[in-house]
Amino acid sequence: MWLKLRLYLVMAVMFAIVYGLVAFAANYMGISGFFFYGILASAIMFFQYMIGPKMVEWSMGVHYVSEQEQPALHRMVTELARDAQIPKPRIGIARIPIPNAFAFGRWASDGRICVTEGIMNLLTEKELRAVLGHEMSHLKNKDVAVITMISVIPMICWYLAWNQLFSGGRDRGNNVLIGIVAFVVYLITNLLVLYVSRIREYYADEGSVRLGNQPHYLASALYKLVYGSARMSKDSLKQVEGMKAFFATDPSRAGSEIRELSQIDLDGSGTIDMNELMALQTKPIKVKTTDKIMEILSTHPNMLKRIQRLSSLQGMSAY
Repeated sequence: MWLKLRLYLVMAVMFAIVYGLVAFAANYMGISGFFFYGILASAIMFFQYMIGPKMVEWSMGVHYVSEQEQPALHRMVTELARDAQIPKPRIGIARIPIPNAFAFGRWASDGRICVTEGIMNLLTEKELRAVLGHEMSHLKNKDVAVITMISVIPMICWYLAWNQLFSGGRDRGNNVLIGIVAFVVYLITNLLVLYVSRIREYYADEGSVRLGNQPHYLASALYKLVYGSARMSKDSLKQVEGMKAFFATDPSRAGSEIRELSQIDLDGSGTIDMNELMALQTKPIKVKTTDKIMEILSTHPNMLKRIQRLSSLQGMSAY
């Protein structure tokens, strides 16, 4: 409930900021100019939204698999889609060595869930099902549509700032003022978009548990994904830099996260069992200041905090 409340509050703040920006800009340049930027930004975002799935497929090297090719994968996705009460998404495997999974699609009937080649032999079946439940929850919660909708706001501010800061004319001073304000609002709204993205990750973790997956299986899977990504070369990580927001974990932060997660894996087994996860309910965790700052600039929550939150979801009821 608190996650939903935070999401609604942030979205309300986002649109309140836009309302204020419209009122401010109207005093100097007239409302017609703002509508032009809004329409242009919305058109770009709509175009991106429509061609997005093809861009993801191309960038990730996605190959869709039949039930004959991957019967276990299809069985898990079928069960999860049934429990989530959404249409069964298409299932694909991405030709990427980095272990991870992602979901995308324009609407419910267009959903796709993909796993990378690197994840297939890394996780147990229960761990993989927990990750797939996380991705299924992204589809159920319409996260792609939510992020796309609020991402329009920073884009409007960016176009407005760019135009006003570099335009000439007799009202140059006023234009610069509008541009500076728009740029500041762009920075603020962009941070809010990242914040919403992090909330959606927490919410998808919760959704996986509500779909019947034990929290420690998801925690263990996330730990393994971080560990697997930390072993990848820098060149491999650079190849997916532009698409990391889609992943269940942020591969670019794996190096620092794996050191933090050593606080949890008490027996050094490379997994997180139920006892280790439950210990986090009362055990204080240590997150460096630099990692806290990095989290603010990231689409994903700090992994140590994320796994600690999973410890509070034990016994959560299903949908």
